[in-house]
Amino acid sequence: MTEAATEIWVPVQRVGPDSIRLERTLDASVETVWRYLTEAELRRDWFMGGTDATASGEFDVKVDHDNLSEDKHVETPEGYAEYKGTVWHEKVIRFEPPRLLETTFQGGKNGTVTYELSPEGEKSRLVITHSGIVSGTGAQDFGSGWNSHLTVLEERLAGRRVKDFWALHAKSREAVAKALA
Repeated sequence: MTEAATEIWVPVQRVGPDSIRLERTLDASVETVWRYLTEAELRRDWFMGGTDATASGEFDVKVDHDNLSEDKHVETPEGYAEYKGTVWHEKVIRFEPPRLLETTFQGGKNGTVTYELSPEGEKSRLVITHSGIVSGTGAQDFGSGWNSHLTVLEERLAGRRVKDFWALHAKSREAVAKALA
């Protein structure tokens, strides 16, 4: 894989007092993107691993961002290090392959996330709506997290890697703060 020429693009918007939405056009089929959303081994390459999300109703998400950077010597920032290794037990609310997945987030403590997929020619349109955010850090932190992770997904699907996930995340925080201001 080649290294990504990572540029921060912030297609995030506040769609309610406790909700944000992000949209991306991805260079892969709907079926491929669905696998990256639901299969733990693929999901860990851009977000968090754990267990597969299936129609059975429950799955785990394990926080481990070490594999998101091409550079293996990237330090996890202090504010995030405490979550490393945390496992959240999630519930599948809607499972309509390969178009719609809705799950709890952080065991339901920070609402739900809806992933909507639609074809755009040979590509896929992914819309993520995170609703019910109650964390004190709110839309900005969740927006910058989702934006960073979606950038990693875009790069992985294009056969590239992000050199330093946490540097990307820091840039994303700044850009999302401006976008949501």
